[in-house]
This record gives sequence, C-alpha cells and structure tokens, in this order.
Amino acid sequence: MLLDGASLWFRSFYALPEKMTAPDGRPVNAVRGFIDTIAALVTKHEPTRLVVCLDLDWRPAFRTELIPSYKAHRVAETSEVAPDVEEVPDTLTPQVDMIMNVLAAAGISSAGAVGYEADDVIGTLAFAEADDDVIVVSGDRDLLQVVADDPVTVRVFYVGRGLSKAELMGPVEVAEKYGLDPRRAGVGYAEMSMLRGDPSDGLPGVAGIGEKTGAKLLNEYGSLDALEAAAHDPASSLAARPRNALKAATDYLAAARTVVTVATDAQIVETDGDGTDTLPSAPADAAALAGLVEELGIDASVKRLATALRWEA
Repeated sequence: MLLDGASLWFRSFYALPEKMTAPDGRPVNAVRGFIDTIAALVTKHEPTRLVVCLDLDWRPAFRTELIPSYKAHRVAETSEVAPDVEEVPDTLTPQVDMIMNVLAAAGISSAGAVGYEADDVIGTLAFAEADDDVIVVSGDRDLLQVVADDPVTVRVFYVGRGLSKAELMGPVEVAEKYGLDPRRAGVGYAEMSMLRGDPSDGLPGVAGIGEKTGAKLLNEYGSLDALEAAAHDPASSLAARPRNALKAATDYLAAARTVVTVATDAQIVETDGDGTDTLPSAPADAAALAGLVEELGIDASVKRLATALRWEA
C-alpha cells in the first residue's frame, strides 16, 4: 500500500475541526485524522507492506522549466528569498512534523525522492514492484495513470470524495469512467489529462478539447502521438477545429508529456523506517510513541492504529 502523504493529511486537516487540540492547545486535527486514516485503510485492505510517500519537492524544476504555470497559483506570497514555498495553512505545517514523528515511532515507513513529488515516488515504487499487488491511496486523480494488471495489479483507492465514498479503480474502472480503451487505461488517462488540462495544477490543456472529446479522439486514433500526427497530416480525416487546436498546442503537448506523466525512475530515499516497508508487529520506539500520545493527546487514534496493526496490548 502506497499512501500519498500530503494528499491525505491535507484532507484530514480540512475534514476535522481545529478544536481538536493537544493538552497544550496546539491543533492536532490532521494528526488524528491521518492516523485514523491509516488504521482504517489497514483494517479494510490488510496490506503486509506500507509506505507513506512524500513530496520532497512539490513543484519540481524539471516540470516548472517546461510549464512555468505548473502549480504556480499554489505558491505562497513570500519574500524573494523563498519564492517557491507552497501555501499551507499555518496550523497544518507543525502537524506534518508531528505526523512524521508518530510514523517514525510507530515504525511505519516513509519515503521520498529529492527533486520529485510524492506522485513520482508512488509511480516509481509501483512500477518496480514485481511480487505483491499494489494499492495506491490518494485524492489526486493524476495517479489514475498508474493503474495496471501486469506484472502485478496496481489499483488506486481514490479518496477524492472522502474515505467513506472511496473507489477502488483499476484499468477497467478507469476506462469505464472516462471512456478510454481498457488496454491502455493508465497511459490513456495521462494523455487525456494533457489534452483536457487541469486548472488546479496550472495546466492549460488544448483549447476546445475537454475530457470527453479528448477520450473520443484518443480512442479514434489510438494514442496521443497518432492524434498529433493526424493533426499535422493534411490527408487525415481529423476535423478542422481539433486539428487547428492541436497544431497550436504542439509546444505545450511536448512539454506536457514530461510534466503530466508520473516518473517511474526517481531515486527513492527512505526518510524513516528500518530499511523495510513491512508493517511493524510492534512500535519501533514504544517509549517515543507513548511520549507523543501523552504530548499530543492522541491516545484514541494510536489505539485504533495498534488494533489495526494487531499489536499486543
């Protein structure tokens, strides 16, 4: 199980009230929500291995150099000394450190990659897995591109509408939902995303081509490469409007292939853990975990985690 860390703790932060506080008054709503989310996921899916994947660079240079608008609207208003800091609520930032401390004490693995986003960590780990089936947990639809059936099944547990309404999606489900070819559902989703664009990520897309039109054109021509070739071929039957729009977007689409596609070759670095992603049979540091429980007032959440992990009382 690969967790999109930031996606899940942001959702926990906004789902639970800030009046959930530690004994000293600090908000711990994201901490409690994130721990409860892990407990619920482990209980439901019973993974044997789990990694919380991190954004060591939420807006990588290799993406912004190609499309400068990529996530630009999420940049906080800061000084020129730190012009690329993500806008994060003041009361969430310290809770991320708390979450990481709890994960380390519990013995739950986390990992990132220098210069890459969590999506790329997930993509790399999923692509490299040859033994166990994989479930990716995220509220980010971009990760639907990693679904696969071979050499192991890779499914995305999409929690964009909340954990209670989460959908487990593989190639068939992605293809059905977005009108894509199930034989290339993951790649097709990424290509459709390039055509459609995504305002939340600062991606303009191709003028006049939305989700349904993009999927229809990809199905008709087989791939984005073939579709672009048709746009530049005077003898093709492609209609004038998408033809002209695609030709005008040639530079954007060339860049979007790198910006939108999740990397599968990131150099993963473990940030916490004992070198294995196996779920812990006992806390890595019981004393540290007990101290965090007392300091943060998260006894109920940690008990739920312990129950999910089947730790002995």
